[in-house]
Amino acid sequence: MKFFIVILAVVALTYAEDEWMPKNVAELEVIVQECLKDFPLTKDQLQTFSSFEYPDEEPIRKYMLCTAKRVGFFTEHEGYHIDRVAKQCNVDLDEAEIVAVAEGCVDKNVEGSSADVWAYRIHKCVMASKLGERVKTYIQNFKEEANKL
Repeated sequence: MKFFIVILAVVALTYAEDEWMPKNVAELEVIVQECLKDFPLTKDQLQTFSSFEYPDEEPIRKYMLCTAKRVGFFTEHEGYHIDRVAKQCNVDLDEAEIVAVAEGCVDKNVEGSSADVWAYRIHKCVMASKLGERVKTYIQNFKEEANKL
């Protein structure tokens, strides 16, 4: 009986991961605030980050990893889920374009980099792509909506 319960729990967890849903503005705002609390950034770092500049600094990498994990974009055993990024940001790219970005940016971390370095490397690549331009627009709209709350 215990074995059956364990199997059922594993199946439920697997199914729950497949059922990822985009976050709304309020959920994203909570994630941002939690990650800033756990991984504080200086005023200068926040300004740089808000300008879509991502210097390779540990505090920025840790904050980016935190948000990516909590939104559900990144897991340490699979890396980035580019499809979730596209779905969250409601981009108007066709699936082939999203796949092209994923194939060009997502790596299997053969270097064995720490999770924050690995996520940062992929984030930089994605943000330099056509998908990244759509993500920037989404983030700007998110900021405007968050300011209304």
